[in-house]
Amino acid sequence: MNINRKTVLLLLVMIAVGIIAVLVVVVILSRDDSKQGVDNTSGTDENNDVEVDPALAKAIDAGTKISNGRCSGSGPVELTALPMNEEDFSILIPYGLVIGGHVTPIDHQYFSPTVFRSARDTYNVMAPADGRIVDIGPRARTNPDNPSDKFTEYRIVFSYTCTFLTYFDLVTSLSPDLKAEYDKVKDSNGYANQIDFPVKSGQVIGKIGGQTLDFAVWDTEKPLTGFVVPEHYEGEIWKLYTANPNDYFSDDLVSILIAKNPRTVEPIEGKIDYDVDGKLIGNWFIKGSGGYSGQQSTGGGEYWKTHFSISPDHYDPTRYKFSIGDFDGEATQFLVNDKSFLPGNIGVDSGLQKIEVGRFEYTKPQGERWDNMSLIKGPKISANSNEPVHCALLQMTDARELKLETFKNKRCTSVTSFTANARVYER
Repeated sequence: MNINRKTVLLLLVMIAVGIIAVLVVVVILSRDDSKQGVDNTSGTDENNDVEVDPALAKAIDAGTKISNGRCSGSGPVELTALPMNEEDFSILIPYGLVIGGHVTPIDHQYFSPTVFRSARDTYNVMAPADGRIVDIGPRARTNPDNPSDKFTEYRIVFSYTCTFLTYFDLVTSLSPDLKAEYDKVKDSNGYANQIDFPVKSGQVIGKIGGQTLDFAVWDTEKPLTGFVVPEHYEGEIWKLYTANPNDYFSDDLVSILIAKNPRTVEPIEGKIDYDVDGKLIGNWFIKGSGGYSGQQSTGGGEYWKTHFSISPDHYDPTRYKFSIGDFDGEATQFLVNDKSFLPGNIGVDSGLQKIEVGRFEYTKPQGERWDNMSLIKGPKISANSNEPVHCALLQMTDARELKLETFKNKRCTSVTSFTANARVYER
């Protein structure tokens, strides 16, 4: 059969058009696939089965829970505003303080007002960066000096991404616009975990006065490594992600924070996770009490009664604090009097330990007593010689088990062994 040149050209054109059409379809389909993206919380791309970093997926999941599901994206942002104006706070108390019911090292810093005994609502409190307020919890309070004076404090959580958050506590009042939104969404108990309130860096969101302001940064991509059993902190999951604020504030603000922090030893921001597996140092909980929440034995009330910690002082980490949730019925903090006692070296093989503990005080580098409020650098902790001394017996019976008993107003020379009052703690 004879085929002329025109016919051949027509056939070639038809084939070319067909190839182009197929290629167009392929490109369209591939673009559609790309729009599907990767589900960071699932660990895989449903279309292409591409593995997603499981650590990032876990970090996003944690931040999503903390933010009540109101977050997007990942990674930190720069904090460009201090929680309080520079002239409004005298000192910054670093992470790691133990006091009262805070038996384990505290997971937040404190901004202490310039005039500590100021009236309520004296100083402004500002958002540290552009973000969203995603949780507000109230706390009913009564003025101890005036029982008829009842008021509310607020705990506020900010979300910037699904892995980066900050929070305040002890805010004495909310700004009018925030209060109006809070009143719209709070439940019968006053909690507002459905709030979604956008803020700008430096925006006034409330007031503080007559007490400190709690502040912490949470980076869920950087979980702490100094808790032997992280599951013990599930009741307060944010503890696991407590991060150094100085890593995120702008350089000019970091300079202010360091200048107002009495601590001079690295890490300047303080530290809360001191556990070493198989060693005495760090946090302990009465065996079977349910970890940090203590709910198995206290019903969730005075949960700290089941806590014990032995960790470096937050200002002077050359000395160790003995902090116990139930010392003669009260949560109490003591100084380990023996300067050479190193709980990081004490393990199962160390046997029975007898240490004397007592009240303490801070002094300025020149030796004068410090009031804990005025700005100084490098305070030192020492035993208060006017207070009684108590004996504590400790023995690690396993890598994660500790036997402990305290003897009020007794020197260790008069104590020989445990009694039936001894308690067993676990990690």
